[in-house]
Amino acid sequence: MLNTRSLTRRRTRTGRTGHGAVAGLIIGSVLLGGGMFLAGCSGASSSPAAGTSYAASSSGAAAKSAAGQPAVGAPALVPAASGAARSSLGAQPGGTGTTVKLAPASIIYTAQLTVRAKDVSSAAAEAAQIAEGVGGYVSSETASADPDHPSEATASVQLKIPVASYPATLAQLASRLGTQLSLQRQAQDVTEQVANVNSQVASYEAAIAQLRALLSHAGSVGDLLSVQNQINYEETSLESMQAQQRALSHETTYATVTLTLLGPKAKPPVHHPKAPPSLGGGLGAGWHALRVTVSWTLAFLGAIAPFAAILAVAGYVIYRGRRWLIRRGPGAQPAQPASPES
Repeated sequence: MLNTRSLTRRRTRTGRTGHGAVAGLIIGSVLLGGGMFLAGCSGASSSPAAGTSYAASSSGAAAKSAAGQPAVGAPALVPAASGAARSSLGAQPGGTGTTVKLAPASIIYTAQLTVRAKDVSSAAAEAAQIAEGVGGYVSSETASADPDHPSEATASVQLKIPVASYPATLAQLASRLGTQLSLQRQAQDVTEQVANVNSQVASYEAAIAQLRALLSHAGSVGDLLSVQNQINYEETSLESMQAQQRALSHETTYATVTLTLLGPKAKPPVHHPKAPPSLGGGLGAGWHALRVTVSWTLAFLGAIAPFAAILAVAGYVIYRGRRWLIRRGPGAQPAQPASPES
């Protein structure tokens, strides 16, 4: 009995130990398989062959390429994305950079040229020929000459020259007319102003078109008059903006050259720079204004003094005469002489 029980206990312990080993193997296999699955997923997500990651990388590279920044971390996707960005910006496929079409700049060119010439009138005529030869014209001309001193003659000619021919024409004027004394050139960028004017013109035109469409659907007479008045107002504003548009277009199309011609003995004009305001200048201007005011006041008093004296004498004579007439009037009784008895 004792041996049988011992054998039974050993078998039971052996069976339990076998079941535990099998369960441990199953759990270990499950854990190992789960670890391998997670490792495979993480490797697939980091692999460039994954579809989701490839799309995100290519879109990020394309966005950076379109913005003009290099893509980092995806060298294989940069060429394709850059090519897409170049094609979207209108660049050629074989180019290395992007091509962006920008609006041309609107610049007003002006110049002041002083030339000493042997014959002022001949030089002015030649300057006009040079300007007209390139499609320009003379906008204004003034001349001053003394028959007794022809060498001191001067002339001022304002020329309008097409911008495309402006540099070459200015060089011809400086070299062919005589000896250049001075040359000043300016360039003013009015691109933003031109864009604003063009935008306002387009806005007014669109508003007028909408109002005219609304005018056809207006029912009452009051509505018709209200819409028509608004149309008239918008048309007036449009004409003003169109005038500014034409003026800006002309100024940016033609450069302005102010040509000063001097005779052999004529003195060049001296342009004194304007000094900034200061305390001394203000005191001097105030003192000068005070002196001028006092001078004019004294002059006015001196001018009216004779008339004031005559009026004073006449007023005094009138006053004394009136008093005398009052005393000699009929109401005044002569004094009676006193009687001897009294």
